[in-house]
Amino acid sequence: MKKCIITIYYIIDNFCKEYKKWEQSKLLPTTGQRDRAGQLSLSELLAVVLYFYLSPCRDFKNYYLYFLPYKCRGYFKLVGYSRIVQLMPRLILPLSIIMQNLSGEQTGIYYIDSTKLQICHGKRTKSNRIFKNISKVGRSSYGWFMGFKLHLIINNKGSIMAIKITKANKSDLSCAAGLAKGLTGHLYGDKGYISKNLFTELFKNGLKIFTGIRKDMKNHLLSNSDKYHLRKRVLIESVFNVLKNSMNLEHTRHRSPLNFIVHILACVTGFSLIKSINKHNILFSNLFSLS
Repeated sequence: MKKCIITIYYIIDNFCKEYKKWEQSKLLPTTGQRDRAGQLSLSELLAVVLYFYLSPCRDFKNYYLYFLPYKCRGYFKLVGYSRIVQLMPRLILPLSIIMQNLSGEQTGIYYIDSTKLQICHGKRTKSNRIFKNISKVGRSSYGWFMGFKLHLIINNKGSIMAIKITKANKSDLSCAAGLAKGLTGHLYGDKGYISKNLFTELFKNGLKIFTGIRKDMKNHLLSNSDKYHLRKRVLIESVFNVLKNSMNLEHTRHRSPLNFIVHILACVTGFSLIKSINKHNILFSNLFSLS
């Protein structure tokens, strides 16, 4: 456990050194505000937040107040819980850059799908105030829900290539072209991505999409390779399963729209970080050990 957080902090700290140089040269300076160093540096704040998604804790409050001080005693000079909640919106930009840099390699074989992000119980959709006028009511295979959708593209190795967060009433078809920008090869999806216009647009950009067919559609011959990869589309469901069940991607305890975005970005970044670390054999064998 100790080696795990040390490894994550080492990687994040190296990134933050370059990020600060880029921030000073590319971003506009803020006037009239103090630039006083906080009790938690940016690298420490990122490490604390990302480590939550590798811990067995299901909510951030218990993780920060009890789990982290016990397991990582003396590692960080922690601030109050209410203060770290206020600091989280500062992580949107660095988390986005880390996630972009940790995107998977272009293998030519990709899978696309979306999953629901429900922000409250179905009976409380009318009384929800935090996401009022922001979220919408949509429908998935599990029924009606209020919240958002997470659209995802992965390669055949399970690495995340691109993500997009939309409102729940947004169709999967309308997001596919923008999500797959810059990719070439073969893309496999479900029947929700059946569209002649989408096929033409992606084909012009060097990407050929394959989906299942509806009952009223004519069957077309596919190569054995395309049939095989179309059956392997369940791989993206496995990624959603890890994000939701192991890394707590979807829950209904959000109290701020900005921190909701931080939660989604940090969860996806944590998943990509583990994939990258395991690929390069940087992480120790006891990554998920609680001893």
